[in-house]
Amino acid sequence: MVFQDPYSSLNPRMNVGQIVSEPVRMHRLLRGRAVEGRAAEMLERVGLPADVRHRYPHELSGGQRQRVGLARSLILEPSLLVADEPVSALDVSVRASIINLLMDLQRDMGFSCLFIAHDLGTVEFLCNRVAVMYLGKIVEFAAREEIFSAPKHPYTQSLLSAAPVPDPEEQRGRSRVVLEGDVPSPIHPPPGCSFHTRCPVADLPRCAEQEPQLRDVAGPDGPRHRASCHLIGPDGRAPVLAIGPGSSAASSDDAPMGRDEPR
Repeated sequence: MVFQDPYSSLNPRMNVGQIVSEPVRMHRLLRGRAVEGRAAEMLERVGLPADVRHRYPHELSGGQRQRVGLARSLILEPSLLVADEPVSALDVSVRASIINLLMDLQRDMGFSCLFIAHDLGTVEFLCNRVAVMYLGKIVEFAAREEIFSAPKHPYTQSLLSAAPVPDPEEQRGRSRVVLEGDVPSPIHPPPGCSFHTRCPVADLPRCAEQEPQLRDVAGPDGPRHRASCHLIGPDGRAPVLAIGPGSSAASSDDAPMGRDEPR
């Protein structure tokens, strides 16, 4: 596990060498100097100098602390790494270096990564398959290309419309899907579809009474694409939230919006 806050997730009473080698000691895989050697090797793989093992977390920068967290999580060579918002607490200038490091480590060590994030740009850059969640439930699951080019669920469409693009001209010409109302309590979610209280194209009372199941919505020859929405047709055609200046959301029979179309 790699945690969101690289400072509070490290023991301030232990130096870096002790933090990184702790999993090896707990599992009793190595003993003596072999433990120190393994920790030094792992620190080198995450881009930290050998002498950093004598420092304490408060003596490191945010990026260095997150590298220590990566080294601690990967020292046992796990098959799965869970990264919970690993770059959200870091400066923008160091986020790219940590993301690139994670990709390099995954390629070299061959582990799978469950990457949890709100930054859609990072998700599109890093992930192969994407699951979109609302109130603790997966509402859409597909390959990265499918999610970002042909979103099926109205919530996914609204998320993509809110994500900025790096081209100023394109950004100025885009429109947003603005959801109304407040997010319901995840402890007491609304009945039926949990998104129906904010969905601009909700089919009432059906969406308020029947909970949609996560089902395949792609064609028989297409890639696996799953979503939970009553409004997605048998052929996989989804409702499109069309928002323009002075207009309101409406259901459309057109194909889902493409990556280059205004949202």
